[in-house]
Amino acid sequence: MCGIVGIVSSQPVNQPLYDSLQLLQHRGQDAAGIVTMDGSMFHMHKNLGMVRDVFRTRDMRNLLGNTGIAHVRYPTAGSASSPAEAQPFYVNSPFGIVLAHNGNLTNTATLQRELFMDDLRHVNTGSDSEVLLNVLAHELQEAVHGHRLTVDDVFNAVVGVHRRCKGAYAVVAMIAGFGLLAFRDPNGIRPLLIGQMQGDAGEWIIASESVAAEPLGYKVVRDVLPGEAVLITLGGELHSRQCASATRSTPCIFEYVYFARPDSIMDGASIYEARLRMGEYLAEKILRDFSHLPIDVVIPIPDTSRPSALQLASRLGLPYREGFIKNRYIGRTFIMPGQASRKRSVRQKLNAMPLEFKDRNVLLVDDSIVRGTTSREIIQMARDAGARAVYFASASPPVRFPNVYGIDMPTRSELLANGRTDEEIASELGADGVIYQDLPDLIAAVKSVHPAFEQFDASCFDGCYVTGDVDEDYLARLEGQRNGELPFAPTTRQMDLNLAGNE
Repeated sequence: MCGIVGIVSSQPVNQPLYDSLQLLQHRGQDAAGIVTMDGSMFHMHKNLGMVRDVFRTRDMRNLLGNTGIAHVRYPTAGSASSPAEAQPFYVNSPFGIVLAHNGNLTNTATLQRELFMDDLRHVNTGSDSEVLLNVLAHELQEAVHGHRLTVDDVFNAVVGVHRRCKGAYAVVAMIAGFGLLAFRDPNGIRPLLIGQMQGDAGEWIIASESVAAEPLGYKVVRDVLPGEAVLITLGGELHSRQCASATRSTPCIFEYVYFARPDSIMDGASIYEARLRMGEYLAEKILRDFSHLPIDVVIPIPDTSRPSALQLASRLGLPYREGFIKNRYIGRTFIMPGQASRKRSVRQKLNAMPLEFKDRNVLLVDDSIVRGTTSREIIQMARDAGARAVYFASASPPVRFPNVYGIDMPTRSELLANGRTDEEIASELGADGVIYQDLPDLIAAVKSVHPAFEQFDASCFDGCYVTGDVDEDYLARLEGQRNGELPFAPTTRQMDLNLAGNE
């Protein structure tokens, strides 16, 4: 999962891009990067770390130009923690192009072979985003028939990208001396929206979430449609076209559960309101199936679960209390790139207040339970603070399947709920009981906020992958790669070396 943004303006964009990345920091804490365009020249700075640590005053001064794109990275399975893997990526042929990508391609290995053997293009990292960039570059080269690049050429290139690439991708890219391009996969799995500066028709922003646009003075115009491409010229003219032959809207429901900020509007739905509804539906399940539990107080796991916990407590008629104090200078543990890092940071991140736990039967509410590392530590903290009994409720269903569309939960063996009953999960966590949201209720909760929703990608809950190309063999290969039993797809640089060694 990553955060992306692109801006076309009549003023320097280095500061607005930086500010927007700060607003999207929750979507990735592993690396950050900005590229600006001054005429036909790109200026790039990227590195590992949080936004505030990657950019210094001297770096910002060098980011010249009135158009730019930016990225915060959350590493997915197999990605390396090196500056080379930070985005945006750059290629200089047939035109200078920089690209930032949120999501994950499911046919990366096939595309790498095609790029190397057929398109005669090379990638230098194992990142699927660099593969996507080179596919776009090749398709752009194929689409151009004259000496000058046209809007039609760009849209025709995106048609070729959709034809070849599978998986989840929301993209912002810049073409040197031409403009800003954005497009979204035909299923609309990852979010992307268009905003316009209030009072200035020629100033535009493309971003993952509305929270990156509105605080900067932009008004959200609409979401980029699944399969749609949007091109904004350097003069501020916006062009759009549907570039996929078959589309459907299946946004990732985990965005509403966890990733997006509560003050964002995504695909027309308020994240905050959706989470309130999740709490209501979960409360109804507790009233129906768990009314015998002697719950004294409802306590959220900060911060994402607060709306759900608040509404749940209200519906149950129970006190709502803040029992954990969060150190806001510790990152989100779920998106830390290693199990040891997640476990170590939990007690640094949260501190339990004995006043709210001592001699009480507490219901802890979290947005989800993925690996269980964080939940197990939190439950023990509640017991250490004096809780008599600890029940644990999840605002989402059990996560039993890998997510292959950009979230780092790729192997079934890492998922606490896989192959376990609720009773076994409670035992693993050290809880007196576990209560999960039912998937139909989760879907109904989000639909109640925006009835136009017809379908979601809920693959991590139900194992149904909306792109249709993920089967048991694919998942087995992912697990083999994750466990070190199989190599990740080689870069074309590695293919070069292999071929040279065979000569």
